[in-house]
Amino acid sequence: MKIAQVSPVFERVPPKAYGGTERVISYLTEELIRQGHEVTLFATGDSVTGARLVSAVHDSRRFDARQQEWLMYYTIMLDQIVDMADQFDVIHFHTDYLHFPVAKSLRVPYVTTIHGRLDLPQLVPLYRHFDSVPLVSISNSQRTPLPWVNWRGTVYHGLPPDLYFFQNNPGNYFAFVGRISPEKRLDRAIEIALHCETPLYVAAKIDSTDQEYFEQCIKPLFNHPLVEYIGEIGEDQKRDLLGNAKALLFPIDWPEPFGLVMIEAFACGTPVIAYRHGAVPEVMEDGVTGFIVANQEQAMQAAAKIDSIDRWRCRDTFESRFTAAHMAENYVSLYRDIQRKHRKPAGEING
Repeated sequence: MKIAQVSPVFERVPPKAYGGTERVISYLTEELIRQGHEVTLFATGDSVTGARLVSAVHDSRRFDARQQEWLMYYTIMLDQIVDMADQFDVIHFHTDYLHFPVAKSLRVPYVTTIHGRLDLPQLVPLYRHFDSVPLVSISNSQRTPLPWVNWRGTVYHGLPPDLYFFQNNPGNYFAFVGRISPEKRLDRAIEIALHCETPLYVAAKIDSTDQEYFEQCIKPLFNHPLVEYIGEIGEDQKRDLLGNAKALLFPIDWPEPFGLVMIEAFACGTPVIAYRHGAVPEVMEDGVTGFIVANQEQAMQAAAKIDSIDRWRCRDTFESRFTAAHMAENYVSLYRDIQRKHRKPAGEING
């Protein structure tokens, strides 16, 4: 198949550090190429890929979302896609919803994976208006606020099998990886670690919108000697941090659409202690790949018995459910289904 992957312009593909959406796009793109498909990637010019790269902006600069600069480059990218659309069998957007008006006029099949939360009330009129746009969810729970839109499937994220390595002899610490924000609840993770008298290594970015929260609520907690703030890290550092951790602490307080770091931990054999929100019960199996909890008391109890989890079963779960190959195969099946239901005659579709 001739497939276009369309990435946001905020980060390169793959990102050098934090950037879950762009990381997934990279894994999907490279795996589709490995499986024999012809892929064009619309992304920033500093992206690293085996696909044909089409860029509207030379490099990623983490544009401030409150400014308009990123919107200019996004507009250019949409125009590039319109000009090239007939070259593709399917166009796969990962760019939220701004492309919806343009995509509806395309003459080729298209689909959009929604990577973010959908429980915001202001989204309802938008998706009511665009209720025919074909969408893919990254978990079934992500659909809950908008069950009536045109969902065409759920495809879980996947990672290359050799990206992380199994570690059966971890160190004596917990890890927290992701963003420092109110919904990620780093404060809970710190409380769990301190209760267990176990070091906590925090590898996380701080967005400008969360700076005040960090200064007021989190920064004072870093004064404890058991808490070490590493900052934002790249893939190699994350591999070592997750692989050598006793457990990943994931005490979220929001409807997490997927939680990529959970399967990154599984790939290392590292169990997870997570609150029962969003996709957590879909991604994890309680008592097998870690523990799903409802409050801090349960989280502390789970942390105290985390050594009872078989780390090989965590890795087995990753290999059986969450590899890039599984993800790509599921998307290709979905692409073909969208092709069949598209108005374009089958004889015009390139195989």
